[in-house]
Amino acid sequence: MSFRLVRQSKFRHVYGTCLKREQCFDNIRVSKSSWDSTFCAVNPKFCAIIVESGGGGAFIVLPLTKVNKAGRIPPDHPLVGGHKGPVLDIAWDPFNDNVIASGSEDCVVKIWQIPDFGLVTTMTEPVVDLMYHQRRVGMVVWHPTANNILLSAGSDNIVVIWNVGCGDPLTTIDVHPDIIYSCCFNWDGSLLLTTCKDKKIRIINPRDGEVFEEATSHEGSKATRAIFLRNGLVFTTGFSKRSERQYSLRAPGHLDDPITMVELDSSNGVMFPMYDADTNLVYLCGKGDSVIRYFEITPEVPFVHYINTFQLPDPQRGIGMMPKRGVDVTTCEITRFYRLNNSGFCQIITMTVPRKSELFQEDLYPDTPSDIPAVSAEEWWEGQSKEPILMSLKDGYQATQKTELKVTKKKTNILDKMPPTGKVKSEEDGKATAISSEALEKVNEVLKVNEDLRKRIDELQSEMKKFKAVFLKQENRIRVLENKLGELTGTGTQPQPQISPLQKHGNLDRNEALGSMNTSAQEMVPVTSCYKIHSVRKQPVQGHVVHAPSTLSANTVNNNCDMAPDEV
Repeated sequence: MSFRLVRQSKFRHVYGTCLKREQCFDNIRVSKSSWDSTFCAVNPKFCAIIVESGGGGAFIVLPLTKVNKAGRIPPDHPLVGGHKGPVLDIAWDPFNDNVIASGSEDCVVKIWQIPDFGLVTTMTEPVVDLMYHQRRVGMVVWHPTANNILLSAGSDNIVVIWNVGCGDPLTTIDVHPDIIYSCCFNWDGSLLLTTCKDKKIRIINPRDGEVFEEATSHEGSKATRAIFLRNGLVFTTGFSKRSERQYSLRAPGHLDDPITMVELDSSNGVMFPMYDADTNLVYLCGKGDSVIRYFEITPEVPFVHYINTFQLPDPQRGIGMMPKRGVDVTTCEITRFYRLNNSGFCQIITMTVPRKSELFQEDLYPDTPSDIPAVSAEEWWEGQSKEPILMSLKDGYQATQKTELKVTKKKTNILDKMPPTGKVKSEEDGKATAISSEALEKVNEVLKVNEDLRKRIDELQSEMKKFKAVFLKQENRIRVLENKLGELTGTGTQPQPQISPLQKHGNLDRNEALGSMNTSAQEMVPVTSCYKIHSVRKQPVQGHVVHAPSTLSANTVNNNCDMAPDEV
């Protein structure tokens, strides 16, 4: 008598279900970038998707609350569009559901604060810009236990650890000779796992960049991915020499000797491993695939147990996985995926364990990481490592009150206390710095001299305006006196306007100007006058005796024409 032994597992009958089309999101212009990214990030509040945008990069943020209904997204829906180049990767802060990080081809990492009920207008102002990379930033990863610690990796082959709270880099890791494919922290965040284009997998100390272990992952030349499991093992995906897709399980300390390695198929899409630490399930979602494979990791041979494959009719462009805090425990849902296809449809897939009871299933929902950080950024940088703070889902997830993210720039950076990790400046760089400093000093001296000259010119222009006003005043006074002189002669006619001596000769002195004026005044007396202006005698004219005024004389005219000395 023979019988077949069936492995006992509570996840052996997990099945996937697609929600109805009206419960999903449609009409999304998913990014067409060729970068190997999931293009989607999800948390219990929002779903963020990288989209096509003219004039730069952008991503859309869709609220997941019951108030906001799903369905067709209008073409003019507000975006988060502050990047100058296409967005390549996005990641939600595990301790603040309103904070998201984005990396772009413009070499900048931006941190955004999303309002509680979504966007009303397009957002272009981030909370902080993190600038260090010299080439495009293709990956952003948050620390699993420390608050405000962010990792970014760029095409300049450098990994940067940021303290988002002050907007400064804590350290840089420059041990990769080629493009970095993936980065992942371990359970408590004390180790960093990376894969590179040189086919190497490395375990690194994230605080100082020391490489603990290095080994060849997969022999194929295409992209590889690696993640840390909760028990410390390493799960990798990649390609063989014949371009067949593989997955493997390895142990730290023996990375070059896989515990198991299995070939799946000959497809050319990069596989993204998504890990559920509470159930020890790994989901393999390939770019361009129409299936989702899921496996269970156990201590029993063959260690990675195939469970099932969820089949879909169309290929996927990107995918995002909901944290355990956002699943529906009343329906025994253990995972939820947001799957993107090329037509702009975001399909929601729920993975469920069939149970008849409607009570809370404690074996399916052990305590899961909460939204409370275990350590602060400063404590982690000083060397503390703690496991995540866990929470129970028995009464459902209740988000803790979060404050708005505020970035405080520090006068002194933590990097100042560290030994220099970059290249030391050469002697030529020192000479160039000295020459530039000397040139800067000369430029400052020239600017100072120019400023003094400008002030002197302004003073001279002010004095010239004052002299001009005095000349105009005296010219008007001379003109008035000429008119009075004409009235005193009794001719009854106004003298013709003549050019003032001050106008004709601007450089004449006072006496010459007065002499010319007196001469002109005497010439204006008519010849037929009864008496000469300088005589006081009686002189008959035409048979009559006329008495001239005895008080009028040339001296009187001259006295009337005198100007006060202080008026010049």
